[in-house]
Amino acid sequence: MKKKIAILGSTGSIGKTLLDIINIKKFEIILLTANKNYKLLLHQAKIFKVKNIIVKDYLSFKKALIFNKDKNINIFNSYDVFNKIIRKKLDYVMSCIIGIDGLKPTFTIIKFTKKIAIANKESIICAWPIIKKELIKNKTEFVPVDSEHFSIWTEIKNINPKKIKKIYLTASGGPLLNHKIQTFRNIDISSITKHPTWKMGKKISVDSATLMNKCFEVIEAKHIFNLNYKQIDILIHPDSYVHAIVMYNNGFSKIIVHDTTMKIPIFNTIYSNNEVYTHMNLLSLKKLNKLNFQTVMINKFPLVKFLNSLSERHSMFETILVSVNDTIVNLFLEKKIKFDKISKLISEYIYSKKFTKYKSIKPKNIDEIITLNREVRLKILSQIV
Repeated sequence: MKKKIAILGSTGSIGKTLLDIINIKKFEIILLTANKNYKLLLHQAKIFKVKNIIVKDYLSFKKALIFNKDKNINIFNSYDVFNKIIRKKLDYVMSCIIGIDGLKPTFTIIKFTKKIAIANKESIICAWPIIKKELIKNKTEFVPVDSEHFSIWTEIKNINPKKIKKIYLTASGGPLLNHKIQTFRNIDISSITKHPTWKMGKKISVDSATLMNKCFEVIEAKHIFNLNYKQIDILIHPDSYVHAIVMYNNGFSKIIVHDTTMKIPIFNTIYSNNEVYTHMNLLSLKKLNKLNFQTVMINKFPLVKFLNSLSERHSMFETILVSVNDTIVNLFLEKKIKFDKISKLISEYIYSKKFTKYKSIKPKNIDEIITLNREVRLKILSQIV
C-alpha cells in the first residue's frame, strides 16, 4: 500500500527537491500547497496526480481557477480545509513554507499526520514549546530538515543531552567570506545570491551573508535537542562538507559529513533505513584533507554577538529576532537600504528597550506570535520607509 503524504510549500526549493526524489510507486501525494506560484503548482499536481492543492494568495487562487483545465484537481484558498482533504492520518508531511506564513499551517497539520518533517525555521524558533506540545499530544513524530540539524538528530536522537559537551554547527561563511568589510556598502543583490556552495533563494542568501541564518540555527538546535546555548557553537567551514561536529563528555567527538546537497537529509526524512540513496559519491579525501575550519570573525559577522544575550527560557523575543531580521533584509532586497546597513539596523532594534522587554514574555499560542510579527514589521517600516 502506498504511503500518503502532503507537501506544504511544494514550489519552493525544499518542496521541489522532495518531488525530485519521490518514488510514485511508494507514495501517494494527497495535498500540495503554494503561495503565488499557481502555474508550477498545477503542473506538479498534474505530474503527480494530486487531487488537492491550496493556493494561499487570493489573486493567484482566482487565476488558478481560470487557468486549471483538469476537473480532477480541487483548488482551495485556505489551510482551514485540512479536515476536508485529510480523512485519515497521513504517513508523512513536509512543511517547507517560508517565513512566519508557514507557522500556522505547520502547527495545524500536526494532528493530521503520523510524521512531520519541518523545514520552516520560524515554527521551531518562535513556537517550539507550543509545537512540541502539539507533537506529543497527537503522537506525531518530528524530524528536522536542515542539513545541520538532521545530521545532529541522526547522531544524538537517543542520547541524553547531559552526555554532550559541545555541538558545532558549520557555516560556509556565505558569499562575502573573503570580501573586505570596507566593500560591504557597495555589495549588490546579485553578488549576495551567488552562494559559493549552496543553491539558495535571495532571502536566505542574505541571511547566510550576515550569518543570521546560522544564529537562527543555533536557536533551533537549542530547542530541538534540549541543550543550553553554552553547548552550541559555530565554525566557519567554506566547503560545507562537514555539517556538524558532536563532542561527548567521554572524550569522543564525531564529525558528520555528506555531499553539499539537501537531497540527502530530505531523502532520509521520508525513506526508511532500508532504502539506498543512489546518488551518493565516495568520501572526498580532498575535502577531508582541507577542512579549513575557522572561528567566526565578529567584526565581519557582528550579529553573532546577540546569541550571548539570549535567555535559556523561550520567549516572545525569538519572534522579535525573526521579525526584525525579515523586515530589514526585505528592505535590502527592495533596494531601499545598502547591505552594510543590515547588521547595524538589526542590532539597533533587537537591543532596544521596546523589544528586549519581550524576553520576559512567554507566547501562549500561535496567534500571539503572528500578531507580534505583524506589529514589529509595521513599526519598523513606519520608521525607515
